[in-house]
Amino acid sequence: MSYRRLAASAAVFAAGISLIPGMAHAAGTDSGDAQGISKPDLAQAGLKNTAKFSSPADRSIRQSAPVPKSKLAAAPMAETAGAANPTLAVGLDAFAMSAHGIAVDSSITSAATPLDVSIAWGDGAVTTASASGTQVVESEHTYAELGTYTVKVTVTDKAANTVVTNEVAVTTEGSDYTPYGPTRLLDTRNGTGAAKAAKVAPYSSAHLKIGGNGSIPAGVTAVVLNVTVTGATSGGHVTAFADGDDKPSTSNVNFVPGQTVPNLVIVPVGENGYVNLYNGGWESVDLIADVTGYFTQTASSGYTPLAPQRFVDTRSGTGTAKGQLAGYGSFSTQITGLGKVPASGVTAVALNVTVTGPKSDGHLTVYPSGQSAPTASNVNFTTGQTIANSVIVPVGPDGKISLRNGGWNPADVIVDVVGYYSPQSKGSYVPFMPMRMLDTRDPESPVHGPVGGRDFIHAEMSAPGDGATGFVLNTTVTNTKDSGFLAVAPDPNTQDAYDQGTASQPNPPGSSTLNWTTGKTVPNLVQASTGSTGVVDFWNQSDGDTDLIVDIFGMYQEN
Repeated sequence: MSYRRLAASAAVFAAGISLIPGMAHAAGTDSGDAQGISKPDLAQAGLKNTAKFSSPADRSIRQSAPVPKSKLAAAPMAETAGAANPTLAVGLDAFAMSAHGIAVDSSITSAATPLDVSIAWGDGAVTTASASGTQVVESEHTYAELGTYTVKVTVTDKAANTVVTNEVAVTTEGSDYTPYGPTRLLDTRNGTGAAKAAKVAPYSSAHLKIGGNGSIPAGVTAVVLNVTVTGATSGGHVTAFADGDDKPSTSNVNFVPGQTVPNLVIVPVGENGYVNLYNGGWESVDLIADVTGYFTQTASSGYTPLAPQRFVDTRSGTGTAKGQLAGYGSFSTQITGLGKVPASGVTAVALNVTVTGPKSDGHLTVYPSGQSAPTASNVNFTTGQTIANSVIVPVGPDGKISLRNGGWNPADVIVDVVGYYSPQSKGSYVPFMPMRMLDTRDPESPVHGPVGGRDFIHAEMSAPGDGATGFVLNTTVTNTKDSGFLAVAPDPNTQDAYDQGTASQPNPPGSSTLNWTTGKTVPNLVQASTGSTGVVDFWNQSDGDTDLIVDIFGMYQEN
């Protein structure tokens, strides 16, 4: 696959969604008739602020090419002075073609004569090309590390003993993760991070400073927040988006009257360092935002997605003592060196954390081992509720994380690891303009009608060679007819296998992404691994139908 023109049109993501004929289907559809979505062009959704760089031809520096002494005496005066090819110049246009990749168009103006072109990429790599007269030379390069580089293009006309050079500074599009906190940045109940203690009015936004807040640097591209809605007196939703951008049609947190509900968001940050949290409800709500890290366009920690793996289950004694976690109790659990998580170098871990069977209302806090529990919360729960939330948390110096039950009474805790961040990991984050990928309620959607109980939808999220290893999604279930959970996991089959009817039945994963009870609308962020095939499954693990909504916010890419 050539990124060049795909990236130029902001279409590095290719998603196709189809039901699996004879295996799984939405209620009311014929399982023998596979339905699908044509792969959407993200020119409509767009890579977030895809970078463009240029240096016009009038910035070209002209000089005479070195002439060997043996030819200097015999060369005519005009030729050694570079009088020939007086129009020789080169203009540069560069753009990001992937997380680590840059493309340069060298627009050469010249007499009709052979030319040598050299591109020095600023990291020690040099590529060469040949040209003849006026033309555009297209070049691509993938950097091993994120950062800003100076690209120098040299065009040599040997016949005229003339050289022109031009330079352009470029910055890679991808961003690496830096752990932070957890720290509370916003609490409208007491005025933290706001002008005063006041609820966010309906159809308005909380304006939250990220860049330059505390020790978070200016210039961050995205931030990881756990956003909690509380004190709601009507139903609604919260949409997180970069200040300066148009508000997207996607949602991050859905709520009903009286509910306290959290959800993890990875949201682009505006050029001014702010994000907006929009209240899409009919009445005012209180909002809380806790930060656990941020992304910058400099080398830090990349991401390695994993198929979900259970590290903790207090019901069985996995990863900790068997039995419910006591009220106001805490425990630490080992992360590094277990499963596919490396023994060293891990800076943070991506989790799906579930609370089940709590004996009272409360909240759960996940934080690095070796420090006191912060005031931040990750999962808020009510008596008897089963609820999950995504968590990205720094790992302590001993490779452990800690969990604290902020409720008065015991609760069971389940922790599934879905990925980790480390300097050795190659996956850099590329945020998109948020886009609705799937809504089974929408009659215009190729996959429409609720997903049947114990059935699944498969989605082709990436193609071989595109370097995409994972996607940041927000999944929401609604119109749920029975209690259950959603599981999201890589599919072992390729898209070709589905197209040719040779796909095998995938095994339903045992880990949950979000949990619901009958009639509830529940969202949760998913960092979905594409596995080895680029295909991702969305399983309805209940006995009843449910509608599924999937919004896409970005991807992790290795090249």
